[in-house]
Amino acid sequence: MESGLHVTHIVGTPDPDGADAWSARWSSEDDTQAFAARLAACPAIAHATLALHGNLGAGKTTFVRHLLRALGVRGRIKSPTYAVVEPHSAIDCPVMPAGEPLSIWHFDFYRFNDPREWEDAGFRELLASAGLKLVEWPEKAAGLLPGIDADIHIDPDVNPLSDESVRDVRMVARSLTGQRLLEAVRS
Repeated sequence: MESGLHVTHIVGTPDPDGADAWSARWSSEDDTQAFAARLAACPAIAHATLALHGNLGAGKTTFVRHLLRALGVRGRIKSPTYAVVEPHSAIDCPVMPAGEPLSIWHFDFYRFNDPREWEDAGFRELLASAGLKLVEWPEKAAGLLPGIDADIHIDPDVNPLSDESVRDVRMVARSLTGQRLLEAVRS
C-alpha cells in the first residue's frame, strides 16, 4: 500500500523519450476513486489535457466519473461514446477561485474512422480552450491532437482467476503540467 493506493509496480521497458511515469495496480474501484481524488486536488488539473488509453471496458469512463465528481461536477455524467463529446462544468471546484466554474470536455473518439473527423467536427477549438480535456481513444485522431499533458493507460488484469475489477494503471507525464499531476499522484 503506497499513498492510500494498492501499488504493484509494473515491469516494462522505459519510455523511449525518457518521460516520467508512475504505475500501480488498482484492486478495486476505491483505488480508482483515490487516484481521481489525488488528481482533482492538484491545481494543474484545471488546464490539463489527459489522453486515456485502454480497451473497451477497461475503466476509462469509470475513472472519468470519479474525477469529475471529485472536481465538483453535479448531475448525470454519461459516456460520450455516441455524442463524441460531453461538456461539463464543475461548480465549487476545489482548484478554482471561488465562484469560477471549471469547464471540462470529455471526448470519445472510438467511433471515428478517419483522424480528420475530429478536426472537421470543430474539436481543435475546444481542445485549445481553457479547462480540463479528457480524451478517450486518442489514437483515433492519429497524432492530430494538440498538447497532451499526460497519458493514462488502464488495462484490466487478463488472468481469468483474478477479480475482474483489478486494473494495471500507468500514467506518463508529457509536459510540465503532466509532471505536476504525476507529482500529485505520487504524494
